[in-house]
Amino acid sequence: MLEVKGLRAGYGGVEVLRGIDLAIEAGEIVAVLGSNGVGKTTLNKVLSGVLGASAGEIMFEGRVLSGASAVDVVEAGLIHVPEGRKIFPNMSVRENLELGSYRRARKNRAANIERVFSIFPRLRERMQQAAGTLSGGEQQMLAIGRGLMAEPRLLILDEPSLGLSPLLVEEMFALIRKLNAEGMPIMLVEQNVVQSLEIAARAYIIENGVVTLSGSAAQIGSDPELKRAYLGL
Repeated sequence: MLEVKGLRAGYGGVEVLRGIDLAIEAGEIVAVLGSNGVGKTTLNKVLSGVLGASAGEIMFEGRVLSGASAVDVVEAGLIHVPEGRKIFPNMSVRENLELGSYRRARKNRAANIERVFSIFPRLRERMQQAAGTLSGGEQQMLAIGRGLMAEPRLLILDEPSLGLSPLLVEEMFALIRKLNAEGMPIMLVEQNVVQSLEIAARAYIIENGVVTLSGSAAQIGSDPELKRAYLGL
């Protein structure tokens, strides 16, 4: 579905991505793993059309998205749930969800809201509540629900477990597995290595703006380089 070749990007004169190559097939969960500052969020911004690339190619379902605007990316069905949730705190839960279908799937808005409420019953209970008053876990549910409102062809989740309690982290990874079992391809961008590899089919490890390891999740999980990079072993 998604193929990235030789992607380079940065800010001003500082190059952050130094030739990223990766691919995601239909139906997969693919984990993109790395510590803070290695370029994961920059990669997501480029894929989402928020930040321009200086070189490389992005193909999505046979369509060239290199240089596409954020609007075009959303309309193609490549939907990004950003790190830190980025909800609209002074708007209600329902209004936040409705904004998720602003550029895509607007005609199915009512049905999709019901689907989101069936996945996240707590959001139904709080639909008129200001989003900024939700707990951290509820805000993450809202951010993912808003992404689902656009009927994504591919869903990019950026650090969905960040700042959650251990119990909510377990719930979040169970939800990701459930969405994928229903047919949703997911690019999971995380620092949580162990649980990401448990649910992913394949994984890429990014260090200093390049992919240093890639392969099946099982292979990556047993690779001594991973233990060196993350555990110092």
